[in-house]
Amino acid sequence: MSDLFVIGVDYGTDSVRSVIVDTATGAEVSSSVYYYPRWRDGLYCDAASSRFRQHPLDYIEGLEETVNECLRIAGTAVASRVKAISVDTTGSTPVAVDRTGTPLALSPEFENNPNAMFILWKDHTSVREAAEINEHALKFDINYLDFVGGIYSSEWFWAKLLHILRTDPAVRGSYYSWVEQCDWIPFLLTGGTDVTQLKRGVCSAGHKALWAKEFDGLPPDSFFSSLDPLLSGYRSRLFTETFTADKAAGNLSIEWAEKLGLSTDVIIGIGAFDAHMGAVGGQIEPYHLSKVMGTSTCDMLVAPIDEVEHILVEGICGQVPGSVIPGMMGMEAGQSAFGDTYAWFRKMTTQSIGKMLRTSSHIDAGLAAILEEELNERFIKEVSQQAAALPLDENDELAIDWLNGRRTPDANQLLKATITGLHLGTDAPRILRSLIEATCFGARAIVDRFNEQGVPVKGLIGLGGVARKSPYIMQVMSDVMQMPIRIHRSEQTCAAGAAMFAATAAGIFGKVEDAMDIMGQGFDAEYYPDPKNANHYERRYQRYLELGNYIATYQTINTAETSPVNN
Repeated sequence: MSDLFVIGVDYGTDSVRSVIVDTATGAEVSSSVYYYPRWRDGLYCDAASSRFRQHPLDYIEGLEETVNECLRIAGTAVASRVKAISVDTTGSTPVAVDRTGTPLALSPEFENNPNAMFILWKDHTSVREAAEINEHALKFDINYLDFVGGIYSSEWFWAKLLHILRTDPAVRGSYYSWVEQCDWIPFLLTGGTDVTQLKRGVCSAGHKALWAKEFDGLPPDSFFSSLDPLLSGYRSRLFTETFTADKAAGNLSIEWAEKLGLSTDVIIGIGAFDAHMGAVGGQIEPYHLSKVMGTSTCDMLVAPIDEVEHILVEGICGQVPGSVIPGMMGMEAGQSAFGDTYAWFRKMTTQSIGKMLRTSSHIDAGLAAILEEELNERFIKEVSQQAAALPLDENDELAIDWLNGRRTPDANQLLKATITGLHLGTDAPRILRSLIEATCFGARAIVDRFNEQGVPVKGLIGLGGVARKSPYIMQVMSDVMQMPIRIHRSEQTCAAGAAMFAATAAGIFGKVEDAMDIMGQGFDAEYYPDPKNANHYERRYQRYLELGNYIATYQTINTAETSPVNN
């Protein structure tokens, strides 16, 4: 295994990161990050209507730039020994493609049409379509939502497709198929020209597109055509076979080999979602909840299939054999806003101050920019320290964390957040503390659901930027859960997981568990619950549940007949 290298590519919400990893040690040889310029500039998005779209050029340009930068840093000796590339992406992030598998936004006709671009995971414009799918599924003897927790989400494949078909006749008349980003990037790298030959990963297919072996693939055409005639016959354009991420999608194409300076012998692995590969990069263990904590959270759990195959956990984001580790059941849950919650609070608090700095008559533009950047960088850290110093009181401000709807348990993207108990003594540290507690209570609700449904959560693993950079948040998480939480050493567990899958797809390891053992970096921190806070947080958690139930009931009644439909 010595002197063999692989590349892991991690497509996040704001950027793409590539890493070159030594397969003998798991050591990161080089890395590079590319921030999507069109996304950074807010193009094609409208937060007020929950529309979040990304242009495929952001992905293509970022792929080429980061891999080339990694290879330049690593040197030609390493480049000549790169054996494989694997990719993870956000999801569900699908796009309309033509028969060749080319996203419509790459054609002049659609280059500025948001509906022809990738529909980012956090896009909630298809809430009505998701509600219709949930109602429609009740009409059948077979429950085609069984393996996605019984509730279909507006964040997922079919709801987004139906919404685009209904709202954009031009896209409807030009598209041939609908493809997840994690499946399309490997297709791009292998030079695919026929979308019917595109290999779909079991991860995206099972968790978001209703694929299951029990259905012999996707639900039948009758399910979709009776939902809306626009979907009639569409199933035949998709797939029946799926692949685990330890398999090869093909070899690097001549075109991309020339762009990257690599050999066409380089293996391209099957793609998967970031949290699933991140769980592998973070060395997930059976019955341990692997929490990838970034803008949102994705909570992954694996268990031996024979121990859980007859359990259907309600209200999660699916349970799919092989979606995380081939041969094991992969279960997904998560929160639609986690880091985004804290980013919203920072932006809400500092944005107007930044604007005033930029327009001040007392300082120049250069100093104003420096001060604004410093303010943004220090805000959450320093206010968190102030929040941590506050005494605990059961009657403190209480928040519900649904700033981007509720993902799990029981998906409902129409739900909104709330803060109660405000008074004239409420300040920034107190509000931030209520938001931190709320995100931790939301995480606790997920653990409770697994436990209640017969899948015991035996431990917690923290991954991602929030886990590594926010000790106060992790301590509150441990106190609320009344469980220790281990923090993985790697700052790039998703990219590391992709590298492990690349090494397995290339045959360097016989199974991904072997790659995890050799290439894993271990843990470097652990937070333990403070017993004296247990009763306080338990009472607060019960109040969180009561407030959440009240808010959900109230909001459901008031939005039942006014659900938004946005382009």
